[in-house]
Amino acid sequence: MGQSLCINYVHFVWSTKDRAPFLQPQVRPRVHAFLGGIARELASPAIEVGGVEDHVHLLVNLAKSCTVSEFVERAKSSSSAWIRRELDIPGDFRWQSGYGAFSISAGHVNAVTRYIQGREEHHRKVTFADELRRILTLYRAEYDERYLWD
Repeated sequence: MGQSLCINYVHFVWSTKDRAPFLQPQVRPRVHAFLGGIARELASPAIEVGGVEDHVHLLVNLAKSCTVSEFVERAKSSSSAWIRRELDIPGDFRWQSGYGAFSISAGHVNAVTRYIQGREEHHRKVTFADELRRILTLYRAEYDERYLWD
């Protein structure tokens, strides 16, 4: 094959430190736009970015030159510095240390996009903790509950 082709859809999820509700509606669009910009800089275009006050979801087409851990490190470190510098958020903003990264097939992109778009309505009924457990079960991820929450 004369060229290298890579389609690698990844659904990322991470929370604010201690699930603090820092991402209020008035700042959320700016945070989501900033995360989308970081994805673009990493040649990993964001298909959808969303979330609620204590966590974010990103669906990206991860570049062949970018690892999952590199993407998350850059997205979290750049955005947390930007949030502390640019947004009027009381307290000491931090992201949690961990994250979820789940590969999805091209056939599921639309469904995951709709899923991310519906987070505000969804979280009126379901907590982030319950949602994450459901996602981990769906993807058959082995985890230790003691280390999910920091």
